[in-house]
Amino acid sequence: MAESVALDPVDLHLLRLLQNDARTTYRDLAAQVGVAPSTCLDRVTRLRRSGVILGHRLRLDPAKLGRGLQALLSVQVRPHRRELVGPFVERIRALPESLTVFHLTGPDDYLVHVAVADMADLQRLVLDEFTARREVARVETRLIFQQWDCGPVMPPSPSAQSA
Repeated sequence: MAESVALDPVDLHLLRLLQNDARTTYRDLAAQVGVAPSTCLDRVTRLRRSGVILGHRLRLDPAKLGRGLQALLSVQVRPHRRELVGPFVERIRALPESLTVFHLTGPDDYLVHVAVADMADLQRLVLDEFTARREVARVETRLIFQQWDCGPVMPPSPSAQSA
């Protein structure tokens, strides 16, 4: 498990602002946080190097790209062995329909968030890309009606850590 990084209130404020808009300029960030632009640049660079900031992503609306139906696929892989799991995960990650893949504990081994054009496309995906694989024992599909983003992700407060 990755070790946490010590963050002061200025770092936390920078992270909150960047999570809300990663395109904010260093000058604007510095003004909002109350530090010099050069200090702001140094802090963000340190947060990147330490692995706190993992990168910047462009978010797209799947519906506007012709993928208006989203689903969660619970997948059980049998046997659940490393030599099967690696190729399975790489194949699923390479599918243009796959948005996120989670490796789980419990009765299901994977949860895959997918975006497809319609119900027929979802059926094709499940039958041709999941259940057609020898190692896939079971797939359970749940349609997503609506989704909300949460966050920003911040370290636990000291009171939550002691509880």
